[in-house]
Amino acid sequence: MPSNNGSVLDVFFPATTSQYFKVISWSQDENNVCITLEEKDQPPQTQVGKKVLSKGFHDITITDFPIRGKRALLTFRRRYWQVEGQKELLKRDIQLAFPGTQLEKEFADFLKADGGRSSGLAGFYRRVSAPPSQRI
Repeated sequence: MPSNNGSVLDVFFPATTSQYFKVISWSQDENNVCITLEEKDQPPQTQVGKKVLSKGFHDITITDFPIRGKRALLTFRRRYWQVEGQKELLKRDIQLAFPGTQLEKEFADFLKADGGRSSGLAGFYRRVSAPPSQRI
């Protein structure tokens, strides 16, 4: 039986995504499902009494497990904040991509373990991630 503590999106997105992000748009074409998520305006804890202002976004796009045979591209709009009286900007330390890749961590771990074996997912990923002129 489904739990009331989470969302159906928790099944499809990387861990803790719904805690920090909300879906703002999505689209699809014959090869891709593109989902854009925006970080909620909930700044990290700072010094008590200091005003914190949102200062814009930085977009990060990663590839996740395929959805219905299409490449899943997740664009995370990462929010930056500025604490009153400080020059440096704040951001949450949320690990979205596997270090050195543009792949979601669990997906990168899966592909590494699969290594092109009989599941065929690594081969499928290589086909759908090819340049547009060479895609399936």
